[in-house]
Amino acid sequence: MQDLRVQPMAGSGVTTNHSAATLAAYERWAPFYPPTAHNPLMRAEQRAMLDCWPQAAGRRALDLACGTGRYSRLLAESQAAHIVAMDFCLPMLRQVSAVARVCGSMMNLPFADHAFDVVVSGLALSHASSIRAWFAEVARVLGNGGTLLYSDFHPEAARAGLPRTFKDTNERTWTVPHHCYSVPMHQEAAAAANLVVDIVQEVRVGVELREPFPNSDEFYRRWHGLPLVLVVRARK
Repeated sequence: MQDLRVQPMAGSGVTTNHSAATLAAYERWAPFYPPTAHNPLMRAEQRAMLDCWPQAAGRRALDLACGTGRYSRLLAESQAAHIVAMDFCLPMLRQVSAVARVCGSMMNLPFADHAFDVVVSGLALSHASSIRAWFAEVARVLGNGGTLLYSDFHPEAARAGLPRTFKDTNERTWTVPHHCYSVPMHQEAAAAANLVVDIVQEVRVGVELREPFPNSDEFYRRWHGLPLVLVVRARK
């Protein structure tokens, strides 16, 4: 495994109360967060991402807000020439293997302009303190002709009152704070960063998400058709 580099986060927004709470939640989650799609929603999200997967073979790739490296592994399987995994949570990042690792803020990417051909980010954008600033940073490090592919929890799910939660080893439920950005806000922020959106997909209850789980019958009846995840692909 390559050396883990820790970048200073001053001025990045990670010191706000919202971001501090988000970091604390992920630090608590890290010891039992596997580097795979480990629940029905994540498996549906990953299928949607793979349906839009960019050409990565021989290219420079960034797994942005990588967690424990789920998409880093898929980029490696896609034969990307060089992969960097970046996250702001050290306990998560330490579990990533076989790629270069950088700890830093996605609001202030510690990379040169045009450093990557592909940027992939899974279920992380709503942790950004500014969606426009996030897109601007991604566009800055993305080379001409490059591709951004990301997923995020859908704003309609948040409006419906479905929180982002996880359970610890004691079965205690914890909520992960996040911002709610509408789909037009995603599109407007991409356009402001001179990125052209070519795919917008949703993962909906009972449609793309159909896998059974405990008490899923009631969940599917109550929320049928509700979009839970947004998947967007954009090109520079």
